[in-house]
Amino acid sequence: MAEEFSTDGMLDMYLFENGQLLEQLQETVLEQKDAECFDEDSINEIFRTMHTIKGSSGIMMFDNITAVSHKLEDVFYFLRESQPDNVPHVELVEHVLEVEDFISNEMEKIRNGDPVDGDSSGIIAELDKFLDKIKNGAAEDAEPIPENVHEEPKQFYIAPVATSASRFYKIYITFYPETEMANVHAYKVVYSLKEIAEDLLYSPEDIISDEASSEVIIQEGFRLLLQAQCSEEDIRKVVSEGYDIKKVDIYECKAEEFLQGFDFGGQDIVPQIDLESSVEDIEARKEAAEEKTGKEEAKPAKPKMAPGDFVIKSKEPGKQKKLAKDKKSEKATFISVDVRKMDQLMELIGELVISESVVLQNPDLKVPGLNLTNFNKAASQLAKISTDLQDVIMSMRMVPLTNTFQKMNRIVFDVSRKLGKDIEFVMVGEHTEVDKNIIEHISDPLMHIVRNAVDHGIETNEERIDSGKADKGKVTLSAKTEAGKVWISVEDNGKGLNRDKIISKARRLGMLDDNKPDEAYTDKEVYQFITLPGFSTNEQVTEYSGRGVGMDVVVQNLQAVGGALDIESTPGFGSIMSLKIPLTLAIIDGIVLETGNSSFVMEMSAIKEFIRVKEDMMIHEPNGEEYIMIRGECLPVIRLGDWYGLEDYKQEIEDGIMLIISVEEKNVAIFIDKLIGEQEIVVKPIPSYIKKVKGLSGCTQLGDGSIALILDPIGFIE
Repeated sequence: MAEEFSTDGMLDMYLFENGQLLEQLQETVLEQKDAECFDEDSINEIFRTMHTIKGSSGIMMFDNITAVSHKLEDVFYFLRESQPDNVPHVELVEHVLEVEDFISNEMEKIRNGDPVDGDSSGIIAELDKFLDKIKNGAAEDAEPIPENVHEEPKQFYIAPVATSASRFYKIYITFYPETEMANVHAYKVVYSLKEIAEDLLYSPEDIISDEASSEVIIQEGFRLLLQAQCSEEDIRKVVSEGYDIKKVDIYECKAEEFLQGFDFGGQDIVPQIDLESSVEDIEARKEAAEEKTGKEEAKPAKPKMAPGDFVIKSKEPGKQKKLAKDKKSEKATFISVDVRKMDQLMELIGELVISESVVLQNPDLKVPGLNLTNFNKAASQLAKISTDLQDVIMSMRMVPLTNTFQKMNRIVFDVSRKLGKDIEFVMVGEHTEVDKNIIEHISDPLMHIVRNAVDHGIETNEERIDSGKADKGKVTLSAKTEAGKVWISVEDNGKGLNRDKIISKARRLGMLDDNKPDEAYTDKEVYQFITLPGFSTNEQVTEYSGRGVGMDVVVQNLQAVGGALDIESTPGFGSIMSLKIPLTLAIIDGIVLETGNSSFVMEMSAIKEFIRVKEDMMIHEPNGEEYIMIRGECLPVIRLGDWYGLEDYKQEIEDGIMLIISVEEKNVAIFIDKLIGEQEIVVKPIPSYIKKVKGLSGCTQLGDGSIALILDPIGFIE
């Protein structure tokens, strides 16, 4: 008997691979949601995705996932083979997304260790009804789904050129009779052998697209032809007996025998026969084989094939092509790594950077008369390796925003359908890369802002027509990087924010100063009220808004990663919600500077230039504001000592130095005492018990062990 099958070691891989398949499925569906129908490639891709999920879920014994993916697979099998013209596309899109949601929810239960108990019967019933509708709606004279169509060979197979090191094998695999979905297990064998194969052929061919091949494999075995530069022992390391495979027979042959195909006659490789089989059954098989041989001999003789001209029957339209390994193709170079291990590695590299600074800035090195030539060379090499190491780990942690943006596409599709609004969704800069930890923090805030744009911002179709606007609403999600920050904007062409309504609600809630008139508040100040807890201008509570929660959580999540929310709105024309977040939470290149007795760090990418100025370049306003003229441009001046109320800092302009920083095409001059130098900075968050201070984004430890605050240039621009 086969050993007891354990799925524990396969669970993580199951979740990872199927999670990727579901992301690709959703992306494929949403890309074509506005089309008239799915194209042929998409139908084939969705069919293969469902077939793969069905197979792996069956192996893992998640019956409800297997059942619902099997039913959707049936739908796309009919679409692929019959190609009906009467398919309601939007309804099909909704069915696919409903299945994707169901499987995603079940997989989340698996991750949390909860029972996988979702009821798929309702979804299956709806899919049955949909399948019946498109079948009955098809024209009566439509071509039926092809079954076992036999055609004369139309395609010649030419094996890859063998080298002197190439070896040829015929492999026969016997599966246990009780093995479920033997075709999927057979495909796993093929997939494993591709890693070592120069050429690989197998029979039956259609193990993925033809479920009936499973019975053939159980009854007749699975045959493979393998050309590779390896030994029989190497093959057995890849394919061996287990819970599903009863026996693996491997026979090494010559190239001429290899080209003769799957005729294993004359070899010691024969299907295993159960000991319970009777002699009569064996004799019956022999007679059937002899009768078949007689019929074949009665047929006209076919021309003898030369080596290299082994004929393979052409596949039916829509069937998956044969997998063959090109000897020139490279092996897979990707592996999956637990994010927690990468986080730990990033922390260790951060400590390495700090330790490096401690070593290179050690006071013992400042003793007069020391010859540090060799030390400096070694230190330079160490710094280079340290920098390269940071670059590599940072590139590993950086992932594109594509998947996050696609989730927003799904939200717009779902919410607009439920609200009856016709909305176009546009993505710009979705390939912008951000630290994975940052993406995890912004996903929920972004989702809430997009929902608000669809629910609050975009008017109903009737309201848009009455106001003379375009029929379609539009939500644009864009991303860009600038000055070490990622800027993600959600823009809609809806009705915009109502300033008067917001102020009125703020007055009722006691958020405004009674002695300050409404006109004294700027638009930016008014719009920020909607981010306060309990604030909502929606009088009616809906599924998506009106409870007074959401925007305050958005701001809290952004502040947790050193980000901020900026709101712009034009009444009648729409709003723009901009998320400003750091590109990474790890290590940055910074300039260490000093004002008074305090040390600060400014990210290098934000600094435009350093200049020494004279008093005659300064402009002093009566209200205390200061400006400086640089090459004909007037820039506001911020004295860092005054900004933070420091003591013992330099008052005279000519004694200090000006930092010109630039963000969003806005420039400002910051007056400091002196520059210390360039340094790689390990970013640490400011402790939560310290109140949020404008112009600060974090802190770091310097080489001498002291703490320096990291300046946020955006805080000085706003």
